[in-house]
Amino acid sequence: MSQSVSILNSATPVLETNLQNLALLARGKVRDIYAIDDQHLLIVTTDRLSAFDVVMPTPIPNKGKILTQVALFWFDKLNAIIPNHLSQLSLDDLPLTAEEKQILTGRSMLVKRLKPLPIEAIVRGYLIGSGWKDYQLTGTVCGLALPAGLQLAEKLPQPIFTPSTKAEVGLHDINISFAQVEAKLGKDLAEQVRKVSIELYQQAAAYALERKIIIADTKFEFGLDRQGNLVLIDEILTPDSSRFWPAEHYQLGSNPPSFDKQFVRDYLDTLDWDKTDPGPYLPSAIVEKTAEKYQEVATLLTQSN
Repeated sequence: MSQSVSILNSATPVLETNLQNLALLARGKVRDIYAIDDQHLLIVTTDRLSAFDVVMPTPIPNKGKILTQVALFWFDKLNAIIPNHLSQLSLDDLPLTAEEKQILTGRSMLVKRLKPLPIEAIVRGYLIGSGWKDYQLTGTVCGLALPAGLQLAEKLPQPIFTPSTKAEVGLHDINISFAQVEAKLGKDLAEQVRKVSIELYQQAAAYALERKIIIADTKFEFGLDRQGNLVLIDEILTPDSSRFWPAEHYQLGSNPPSFDKQFVRDYLDTLDWDKTDPGPYLPSAIVEKTAEKYQEVATLLTQSN
């Protein structure tokens, strides 16, 4: 089992990478992706932070390392449910300079090249965020009817699968119905994605609750290998892809404090900013508090009881 994640060093934050001997395929909101060969990729998790689909100009120190180590912890813990994209390669196998290897250590995943599915598999266990807004307007979330009279942050009778499109950097994901997922993937694969996503969420949520953390919702991504098998990819169950609440502060009818980047969103909402690029620089107090929250939830999730 993975060891507890504790990122205590204060190394220079990594806003982006530029490796000399590997081809950069994509620079996403947080990750830089490089080609290793025709079967493998290098995914580097930087210290970039995005909010409202805009990448902030201020990095969060060690964020990339924390996200990587938390994702690796979950990949190991949930491996019995579905295979993941991790490969057997290590940084020693790559044509890196000593400086590059030092930068990449702890914030990299060397993974198999797969065909990514064109959806984000979102599972909600609680009524919050855009789901709450949809419910107030229509009584549904992504076309799924819910019981009347639910309150803000209420636990749902059972977790629901509410997929969305995968947007490019700077664009917004769009919620889609399960019928639209079936149209994109085919009925059998769509049902497999839904079933696996809910099972992953249920196991992770039960584990996290033992550590006094509520996973309100989370996002998974999947790909297909060359044999057409479903594989879990990207990151899973991190503060960037999930809404984590401290169970001790949970109160029905109110928006609980959060371990994730909601702290930054709340700060940004106090500014006179139109939520378009470029994003504002973050003050040091916000950066430090955000880094503490990432570290705190990582420690709570991964420490041994």
